[in-house]
Amino acid sequence: MASSGANNAKTIMAAAAGRFGKLWGLGHESFNPSVRRILSVKGKGATPYLQGLVTCDLTSEPQAPRPEYKWEKPKDIPEEEQAQLPPDVEFTSRMRSACFLDQKGRIVTDAFLWKINNKDNEGKEKGHDIDEMEYLIDVPGSAADDLLKHLKQYKLRRTKVTIQDRTDDISAHVVYGTLNAKGSPPGYLAAMDPRHPSLGMRILSIPEGDEEESTIEQRRDQFESMMSKMFPKSNGTYDVIRRLSGIAEGTEIQGKTALECNQEFLNAVSFSKGCYLGQELTARSHHTGVIRKRIMPIILTDTQTEVPKPWVLAHKMQDSESELSEEEKLVLPGKLPNLSAPASGGLISMLMGNVQMPTTEEEVSDGEAAQEENSTDELKKLQEAGNAIVEELLGVAKKGSKIIDSEDGKTIGQIVSPPVEGSPIVLAQMRLDRVGLLKSKAGGWSRLNRVTIGDHKKEFRFLPYTPIWWPKTIDEENGKEKLQSEEINNESNPQE
Repeated sequence: MASSGANNAKTIMAAAAGRFGKLWGLGHESFNPSVRRILSVKGKGATPYLQGLVTCDLTSEPQAPRPEYKWEKPKDIPEEEQAQLPPDVEFTSRMRSACFLDQKGRIVTDAFLWKINNKDNEGKEKGHDIDEMEYLIDVPGSAADDLLKHLKQYKLRRTKVTIQDRTDDISAHVVYGTLNAKGSPPGYLAAMDPRHPSLGMRILSIPEGDEEESTIEQRRDQFESMMSKMFPKSNGTYDVIRRLSGIAEGTEIQGKTALECNQEFLNAVSFSKGCYLGQELTARSHHTGVIRKRIMPIILTDTQTEVPKPWVLAHKMQDSESELSEEEKLVLPGKLPNLSAPASGGLISMLMGNVQMPTTEEEVSDGEAAQEENSTDELKKLQEAGNAIVEELLGVAKKGSKIIDSEDGKTIGQIVSPPVEGSPIVLAQMRLDRVGLLKSKAGGWSRLNRVTIGDHKKEFRFLPYTPIWWPKTIDEENGKEKLQSEEINNESNPQE
């Protein structure tokens, strides 16, 4: 019975943790100021001041990220097994995702907003006095100076807030492979990434008490020493994970609209709050517009590499879509693969030939030995082809480079985030009709596609997919999330 109970607990733990997709392996990373900067808005009126500048609603609790599937903790779990269950994933107003827009409704940058009450830790009315807030703005380093200028530009003389760059005394970190952000020690703020928990737990190291005399380098070393036993140092991981997860940041999304950059899917936009800078374009796009382009991850391969099964199925789905009923569309795989970061990373490893062949000390027949040798040769060929592709991409796939369909010579996308070294994945702003997510007379995406990048003549094949935090279905009429009938009813009758 004990064994049965243990297995039951393990099953429940896997179900609970997996509802946000498979997590990345254990690790941690500390960000240099060139990657993340910390700005501060502090003082009486900080909340109203920022409320008029950000796309999210600072006066309400943020919405939790979209889970892969719904899960409720069973009520009949024996008491001895309760301790083995994973904690509930918390998403609170302590940290939220946001965008800052210019007066035309174009993005200045995305950011995390950390809320701190400096007046009274117990606080007033629901835990906070909005007049005594400090907000720490965790912003991509590439856009920090632009945001600092933006904040000062819209600070009125009568606004009693101070705006500072606190990068020299506060450091930012991320921890991978956990869903528990509770119980952070003194001097640290911790919260799950509000865009999606598979992106990790975000941490700020803030000097307090005796630590106020220490340098940021000393506190960073202290954090790394504290984390390294369970979460090894994993520098460079975040740049890979966010590309696999389809997340563009900072100057990569500057000048674009919030919806083109999927910010509504990332819980960074409220469509029910009052006025804020740049709201008109965002609201009009949401309520009446058509989203024709979105940023998404694409894997680039050569045209000779065999297309993996998820994209073969996607090709078949798009080919036969007109023959399917609405019910069949809901249960069958989508028009594109829907992948988590670990899943897409695993597929890329297979494409690159980075698969360890099993070894055995048992005797094998001559035929088995020959088969194993052939498999090894195939892997070597894949590795050579993969290495050649990533080398070519480093010189070709630059930020701003256009992706051009070889068949008709039309631009179908533009790279916003080039690949990291050793990887064939980029983030690109793609025309939704050319990936099969928006109605088109020319047809959607084909597994036999051929594209060129920028002015280069070399042909590649692109494999697009939707990240796990995207909605299951994109409405082919307008490029937005397609609500099911019960969700439409709930929106129409919010009081019921």
